[in-house]
Amino acid sequence: MIRKAASGVLIAGLGLAVMFSSTAWAQKADAYQIKQTWKLGGEGGWDYLLVDSQAHLLYIARNNRVMVVDLVAGKEKAEITGLGGTHGVALNPDGKTGYISDGAAGMIRVFDRSTFQVTASVQAGTNPDSILYEPTTRSVYAFNGRSKNATVMDTATNRVVATIPLPGKPEFSQADGQGHVFVNIEDTSQLVRIDAANHKVLNVWPLAPCESPSGLAIDAAHHRLFSVCDNKTMAIVDSDTGKLVATQPIGDGPDADRFDTKDQLAFSSNGEGSLTVVKEDSPDKFHVVQTLPTKRGARTMAIDSRTGTIYLVTAEFGPKPAATAEHPRPRPAILADSFEVLVVER
Repeated sequence: MIRKAASGVLIAGLGLAVMFSSTAWAQKADAYQIKQTWKLGGEGGWDYLLVDSQAHLLYIARNNRVMVVDLVAGKEKAEITGLGGTHGVALNPDGKTGYISDGAAGMIRVFDRSTFQVTASVQAGTNPDSILYEPTTRSVYAFNGRSKNATVMDTATNRVVATIPLPGKPEFSQADGQGHVFVNIEDTSQLVRIDAANHKVLNVWPLAPCESPSGLAIDAAHHRLFSVCDNKTMAIVDSDTGKLVATQPIGDGPDADRFDTKDQLAFSSNGEGSLTVVKEDSPDKFHVVQTLPTKRGARTMAIDSRTGTIYLVTAEFGPKPAATAEHPRPRPAILADSFEVLVVER
């Protein structure tokens, strides 16, 4: 009984320490704040975001198109159209070419970054979702949610060179720049490491206590991966060994996370309407420094690696419809022309 009581006091003390630390950070002059809101409007939902820091552009996957937003003006610059149902965008370091995962069409769409026109369509698996550029092999990986595999495309020829089976439904992915690709497996709560040179799964690591991982971020310099999960947990894993290094509490309904290498901060965007900021004190020590209120539905984000600015997107929603057998988890309707970008800075 005495040991339990002492333990309870310790846990309570740690909880208060985290709360006070987060509060103190949030009260600092350089704490994160929503500095601007850009009303962009337009119909339909959205998925992943990506910043092109050099061109000062934000790419937003929006159902049958990709919006291209000028980060200086805060306005839409162009749209990439003629698509089925988009999920994400990847960019070639050549500065000329980009790639879109078109889930509804089962295609990787190649586009010209000067004209924003699709120049090639390459067959992927069923419902390609997360997409990334792997620099050591100069290839694009499209992770197919329904066929549970990854399509690998050579960017020199725009031809598929491999299809890699996966142990479940892939979610977000990352490359470490050293020949490894990582992807969260949502339905089995696992993390997969792939050998990019040989198109081979090297490891399948459990993410417990993480449940249903979605977003994935990487600190490549310190070999750390950050998976955000449905049970309000960020799981931090050693990318060499698969060892769970730490967990951190986050908000409800996350779908994305990012890592700022300059300030050693990991971010989780949570659909409940919050942004969790986690400080990497060392590769083995982490703590939550701020929980920023955002807006309901702001669960995907991107970060500008040059400025550290974070971009979240959301909209206004109508009432949630009643659940049915066909739609047990119905989503509320998006109100017309209410889509917006939240600009978060310090």
